[in-house]
This record gives sequence, C-alpha cells and structure tokens, in this order.
Amino acid sequence: MKNIIEQLKKKINEADAIIIGGGAGLSSAAGFEYGGKTFLDNFPEVHVKYGVDNMYYAGFLNFETSEEKWGYWSKFVYLNRYKDGSKPLYRKLLELVKNKNYFVITTNVDHQFQLAGFDKNRLFYTQGDYGLFQCSKPCHKKTYDNKEQILEMVQKQKDGVIPTSLIPKCPVCGEEMSMNLRSDGTFVEDEGWHRAAERYFDFLNENAMKKILFLELGVGFNTPGIIKYPFMNMTYSNPNAFYVCINRGENYIPKEIENRSLILDSDLAEIIEELVK
Repeated sequence: MKNIIEQLKKKINEADAIIIGGGAGLSSAAGFEYGGKTFLDNFPEVHVKYGVDNMYYAGFLNFETSEEKWGYWSKFVYLNRYKDGSKPLYRKLLELVKNKNYFVITTNVDHQFQLAGFDKNRLFYTQGDYGLFQCSKPCHKKTYDNKEQILEMVQKQKDGVIPTSLIPKCPVCGEEMSMNLRSDGTFVEDEGWHRAAERYFDFLNENAMKKILFLELGVGFNTPGIIKYPFMNMTYSNPNAFYVCINRGENYIPKEIENRSLILDSDLAEIIEELVK
C-alpha cells in the first residue's frame, strides 16, 4: 500500500490539472450515516409508521400529509446540511489540492465541498442541493435558499409533524415547494446550475490534452454516466491522462486504459489521511 500511496502522490504533484469526481461513498467515508442509530434516534415516528430504517429510503415515501412530509424533510436537511458544518475528510481533501489547478464534479447534494472551503467557482453539483427549494410543478426555473425555513420547521415540529402554516409554497404560483433534488423530470436546473456546468466544460476543454488526473472518490454504479464513464472515456481519449478510482467495491478498469489507471479498493478516509501526510 505504501508504494501505491507514493505513486498517487506523484501523480497529484505532476498533474497539470486535477478533476475530482465525488460520489456517495465520499460522504459515507466522511461520517454521514443515513441508517442505524442515527435514523432511529431522529425519526422514530417514521420507523414505526412506515417500517423503514434508512433516511435514503424514507425520502421516497408517500407521506399521508404535507405536514408529515416536511416534518421528515426538514429534520433530514438539518442533520445532513446545516447541523455540523464541514466534515474533516473534506477539509483534508482540500489540503491535498488547494494549490493545484482543480475542478470538482459531484453527485452529492450535502454541500460539503463548499462548506470545507473549496472554491465555489470550481464546483459543479449535478444533482441539486439539500439547501435549496424549488417549485414542485415547477412553474419557473429558479431555486430558493431554505435554511431559515428548515430551521423553523425543525424547531416547531411535534412528533415529526410541522404546523400547516410552515408548509413551503411557491412565491409565483402558490403550489407546494419541493426539494431541489434530481429524482424525476421536475428537477430545476437553475441559472447557477447552468453556469457551473459551463465552467466545468470550459475547464475540460482548456485542459483537454494536458496531464490530467481524474480522481474518482466513492463513485459507484448508481449513476455511472455522470462521473465514472466520462472519466474513463476522457482518460482513453487523452494519452496524457491518468485515472484513479478509490472506493469500496464496484470497481473495474477497462483494459484500454489499464496501463494509465489505478484502483484502490480501500477505506477512502484512510487513503486521504495518508496522502495529506
């Protein structure tokens, strides 16, 4: 393992550009827990009534009332977006690349990269953000910061149910708001989303044939078309590129790029800890 760590350090140091692809495994390694004691302690009513024991699965429930739904979502967002700030693992990752020419594309929606201090102009959140509301219809392509509303819902809910007066409503059409998360065709790609996408593709074009390190962290096969497959294809197309995948399981290297790739089927937190030493 020591030799592999040294090889990866060398690739980071020599790269003209580093593109980080962050997936769910990165936030899991950082300490986010969606199930187990965390779920049972915070959502006992949901567990008893609906039989689920994981925040991810509970997010797909058809709650009986909007008051109940927002009781769940407000506490979910509070725990995973506002409660603790940035996780140490993300701050260590920033230490690793802060003096490099980097860009981040992520399917994570917990805002951890920005909370840790990554330059927001070098971030592309493809799947949304827990910190944003949108119209559920949606009647217009705009998102809204939700921190004040979320904190009030958490403070005033009782037995997992918020007061009716706190149900968030669209300021344009009056319909109920929803989370800005890509789960169906109603997801709003607002102006900020499109600007971030444009900056990401500009970065790719500017560094297209340079010595690029594609650093894939905790990305599985849930949505491989966003990070994993493009990283592999761009490595194949650029003879100066190198592809690194760090994740527990769900890893493979196409034979076409196996001589310019590295897989670490290891604990992400431990690997990043070793790299920043």
